[in-house]
Parts: sequence; C-alpha cells; structure tokens
Amino acid sequence: MTISTLIALAAAAQPLPSSGVTGQELLQSCEGKQSFTDLAPPAHVFGNVWYVGTCAVTVLLVTSPEGHVLIDAGMAETATDVVANIRRLGFDPRDIKWIVSSHEHFDHIGGLSALEKLTGAKFAATAEAAKVIRSGKISPSDPQAQEIHGSKPARVDRIISTGDVVSVGPIRLTAFATPGHTEGSTSWHWTSCEGQLCRTITYVDSVTALPLGTYRFTDHPKRVAMFRNTFAQVEALECGILLTPHPGASAMFERMGGAEPLEDSKACKALAGRARAQLDKALTK
Repeated sequence: MTISTLIALAAAAQPLPSSGVTGQELLQSCEGKQSFTDLAPPAHVFGNVWYVGTCAVTVLLVTSPEGHVLIDAGMAETATDVVANIRRLGFDPRDIKWIVSSHEHFDHIGGLSALEKLTGAKFAATAEAAKVIRSGKISPSDPQAQEIHGSKPARVDRIISTGDVVSVGPIRLTAFATPGHTEGSTSWHWTSCEGQLCRTITYVDSVTALPLGTYRFTDHPKRVAMFRNTFAQVEALECGILLTPHPGASAMFERMGGAEPLEDSKACKALAGRARAQLDKALTK
C-alpha cells in the first residue's frame, strides 16, 4: 500500500472540520439577540476550541483525534441545536467522551440529560453541583432560588475538585472551584495550540452576585465571603484567552470578531473588578 493511499484512507476516516463562521459573522448573526435560546452558528475560537452554543449561552467543544470534551450543555430547549452545530463543523457528537460544566443553573445544564443520551459521553462535576444536577432541584441556598427553576435530573459519573484534570487524548482541562454564583461553580483552564502558537484558555464561571426575590446578601455573610474569595482568585489569574458562560460577560464575540484583542492578560482582573463592584452595590440594598 502506497503512502498516498494511506493518507487518503486517514482522511476518509477522520474528516476535516469546517471552520464554522468567522467571529465577525458570529457577532453580526447575534446582534440584538439576547434570549438564551436565540440560535447562533458555530464558530472557531482558537486552536481546537469551537463555539457551539447560542447567542447568549456559551457551549464549547474542545477537540482532538482521540475524542472531544464539551463544556456546558446549554438549555434543554437547545440541546439538539448544540448537536446540530457540532455536526455542522464536521465532528461526530458520539466522539465526545466527557461533558463538564460551569455551574448548576438550567441555562447551562438544562440540556445535559439529553446530551448525555445523544453523545454517550460521561459527565464530571463538583460534589456541590452534583447534588443539584442529580436531583434536578435548585439549591434552596442559591441567591436565585426564589425565581428560577431546576432542570431534568442528569447522571454524574465523576466527582471533581480543584486541581483535578479531565483528559481525552492530548486534551487536559484543569478544574478550579469558583463558588459564589452557585456553590458548585467551577472554572477551567487548558492550553490550545495553532501550529507552534500555544495559548492558555481560561473559562471563568459566572461571578455575578445576582439576588432574586427577597434574597439579600447582607443576610448571608458566608455567601459574601465565598464571592470575595473567588474574586481574589480570578483577579490573580493571567487568563490568556478569557471565555465565559455568557458571551456578553467578557465581550467574547467582539474579541472573536477582532474588535478587541482575543487575548488579554488583564481580562480576568477586569472581570473580577466588575463583579466585586456589583456585589458591593447589592450589599447597599
């Protein structure tokens, strides 16, 4: 068998993905769309990282020849749209080996049960997040518990904590707990490369202090301390390429589209600063 024949066979077995739309096209497609279910086309972020979520809720696909990792699951209503975006890029959803999440709210894990079935992937989460995900019921201590709903119960295959690594082939995603927004809030960092150019990517979970109903942070000093510890942790990061569960929280689409630098070593510090100011404002009420 000739070398050219082997190359042809390899290409047939591992079809090359399309590039998806550009960051600028993604930005234009989602202009004025703020609903969690507004559909977005898939787009390339950097290296082996692809955006496959909606206009307002991030879902990321991190790929390798040995299999993929999906970060977050989006809404229950958009699970099939996430799968369609993955297929549109030329990847097989059944090649996803692990799903991980940012936090245990319906807009980020609502589609988990469906995606577990559609992909056959395993799911990893912290012990705090696992309680909510397995039960489908929002934690009563959650600052948003009075006004948001739970989600369909889903399977949790592995309990993780800070420093644990979820790996598939060359992919190595390292978890670090960033509680506050929820008790199970988890952020992730890893390295992705384009040829010889490698960058740190940091997926920082939501750090917003959002009280709903009659919840007041002044009544919950432990939650406030939780937030402040997370702000200090995030602020100290040189985050490289910052990605967030809601694109608008970090001007993701603008940066992917070239309107702002994609990589900014001070982006995590700025994100934490904005969140601290929001919490301080909430504490005056």
